[in-house]
Amino acid sequence: MRKFANRGTTMRRVLVMTVIARWMLAGCASEPSRPPRCFHANESVENDIGFCQAFRDGDTLRISGTAGQGDMAEAVRSVYQPLEKTLKANGLSFADVVKENVYATDLDAFIRHKDIRKEFYGRSFPAATWVEVRRLYLPSFVVEIELTAKNLK
Repeated sequence: MRKFANRGTTMRRVLVMTVIARWMLAGCASEPSRPPRCFHANESVENDIGFCQAFRDGDTLRISGTAGQGDMAEAVRSVYQPLEKTLKANGLSFADVVKENVYATDLDAFIRHKDIRKEFYGRSFPAATWVEVRRLYLPSFVVEIELTAKNLK
């Protein structure tokens, strides 16, 4: 009987050692995570207000609202251009955008100029929320857009 009892104990030890070894090896094989990083477009202004233009955490980039002023067509174009610049600076493009939030003081005007937006996205559209608001950070701003992009490659 004792011979069979030792065999069960030995088998359990081997199983436990195998599980521990696999767990340790899995930890070694994973890529080290990058620390979250803040990216500034205009560091002095952003520090004065208290925000980062973009914040990268691993494969996810969150871009703060970028605002435009003037007539809506001009404002829309003036917002998507710096958003594109921020994406490119982080190795991304509009094809990597997974979420877009638009805040406009005149949503109908933004909708009328949605084709300008499509020039930047092409055929790769993100999930999106468009909201009309009474006012943005500065009264002269008519639209503000924030993005979340993810490097899925």
